Amino acid sequence: QSASVTLIDLPGHESLRLQFLERFKAAARAIVFVVDSVAFQREVKDVAEFLYQVLVDSTVLRNAPALLVACNKQDVTMAKSAKLIQQQLEKELNTLRVTRSAAPSSLDGSGAGGPAQLGKKGKDFDFSQLPMKVEFVECSARGSKGEEGDADFEGLEKWLAKIA
Repeated sequence: QSASVTLIDLPGHESLRLQFLERFKAAARAIVFVVDSVAFQREVKDVAEFLYQVLVDSTVLRNAPALLVACNKQDVTMAKSAKLIQQQLEKELNTLRVTRSAAPSSLDGSGAGGPAQLGKKGKDFDFSQLPMKVEFVECSARGSKGEEGDADFEGLEKWLAKIA
């Protein structure tokens, strides 16, 4: 017997994605965070900023849903590998963590200790420090044969089967 899984695709547009995250985060048993492996180098800061917002969210931290970072567009020659994307995200999240924790908390004191600390204090950030299990897979919505290939979601499908 197969378990049924409801997938909710959050819009990528900045103004929409946070309000959708707000709406669905409490019920999420897992999160698939899709990264464009081709544009990654250019967009690493934006990607890390959004991932940071997801990772320090108190609801997400409390529920600790499994997290898969799906490195898409692997059919393109210039695509960055999942390993490289993981290393660069860890580096960028580490930088963000430092700059964010230095930022003053809200003036009215409602920030009660400010946002959650990402990872372990005094250590460089890496994904193993999070309360949820984080995995990276390489995939391609187009498949490996360019236009005519079937999509290559094997890693994603295996992960979904594991967490379902």
